Amino acid sequence: MKSTKFSLILVSLAVAGLATSPVWAKDDLPAINADGMELVKSNKMTTVYKDPGADLGGYTSFILEDASVAFKKNWKRDQNREAISLSGKASDKDMQRIRDKISASFRDTFEKELTAGGYQLADQPGESVLIIRPAIVNLDVNAPDLRTSTRSRTYSESAGEMTLNLELIDSLTNDKVVIVRDRKRDLGYGYVQWRTSGRNQADAKRMMHSWAKSFRQALDDARDSVRQ
Repeated sequence: MKSTKFSLILVSLAVAGLATSPVWAKDDLPAINADGMELVKSNKMTTVYKDPGADLGGYTSFILEDASVAFKKNWKRDQNREAISLSGKASDKDMQRIRDKISASFRDTFEKELTAGGYQLADQPGESVLIIRPAIVNLDVNAPDLRTSTRSRTYSESAGEMTLNLELIDSLTNDKVVIVRDRKRDLGYGYVQWRTSGRNQADAKRMMHSWAKSFRQALDDARDSVRQ
């Protein structure tokens, strides 16, 4: 019964609040991956693998690693192809600035959500400490607000999209407990907007908050199932 409950909890971690996620194609996945983890959820939006003996209910503290951030392939080339002037072209410095903001926003969002739920931020491994290792990949910012010397405005209906690769790791054994992959896209408001860095960051944070809220709920459900 506990195993069934845990599987449902893991699925809720990945699929809660994903109504705005688009369909995306991927190959069939093995029932058991290279790390010996079982496939719990697999569809065109979300993938979840878990350690057969894993139990999230025992973790009360967490170590949150900095989120690595990688742009969608050829993002810079595609952005610059549509630039009207040289000053409107994205540079490597622009990309690094965006990466840094996304990573910082992810940390801020997850830390606030988890500590609000009573989970403690740890600075070293322990019996009840879970390592959270996030990676944002395929980041696609539709209309980045570039810092140029000339006045310019960029417009887009949607902020863009990004995919979260999340690994949950036992801090003592260094074993992977759960891995999740989920893609989110900002569907916008149905009309074109002026895209500032602040607006883009707010929309990105809204997507991250959905991930963080789902993650906290999964931990809460696992903790409650252990108490029953």
